[in-house]
Order: sequence, then structure tokens, then C-alpha cells
Amino acid sequence: MSEEEARQVVIGRLLEKAHQALAAASLNLNAGDSGLASNRVYYACFYAVSAVLLKDRQRFVKHAGVRTAMHKHLVHGGKLSEELGRFYDKAFAQRQEADYNAMAVFDAPRFVAAMEGLLGKAA
Repeated sequence: MSEEEARQVVIGRLLEKAHQALAAASLNLNAGDSGLASNRVYYACFYAVSAVLLKDRQRFVKHAGVRTAMHKHLVHGGKLSEELGRFYDKAFAQRQEADYNAMAVFDAPRFVAAMEGLLGKAA
């Protein structure tokens, strides 16, 4: 398998993990576990934006690196709305605090869909 093929496999796996995390967030929220739901919402977004950054051959070891790159290359680059950039920041903070806002579940699928759009993939 070539390096490019391997990269595409990883991108696909990251998107798959994003959708699994969204499904888990809904289940956790319905079960009354808002802290775990918040965690899964953040990771859905993290996996999706990591896929987009990997498409551009950018990899990061730390979550802060992914967050910074998202703002620099996607939000400031005009590829992602400032609103979704703020949503990512909020999801990041909520995961850190394990404090969940029910509205996040409704915006997370939109964030993942926006990342898929940047990858040229159907949501």
C-alpha cells in the first residue's frame, strides 16, 4: 500500500470514529450521562477535523495542536465558519470540564458534516 493509500485509509477510519462518537453521544445523553456525552461530542469533532488536517498532510500529537491548526488553516483560511470554530472550542472546554450543554449534540453532526464537505465526502 502506498503512503497516499494509507493516508486515505486513516482519513476514512477517522470519519468512521467521528460517526461512532456521535452515536455514542446520543446514547449517553439519553441515558442521562451528560459528562460522557460531552466527551463523545468533542471526540466526534476532533476525529473529523483531524481527518481534514491529515488530508493536507498535517498531523499533531496534542489536542491543542489540532485546535490551533483548525483555526489557522480552516477558520482563518475561510474554509470553516467562525461559528463552527467557536463550537469546537466550546466542545473542547466542555470535555475538559465534563460539563455538558445539551445544544452541543445538535451542532456536532453539523460540524462533522462540514469536515466531510471539506474532504469531498457525502455526509
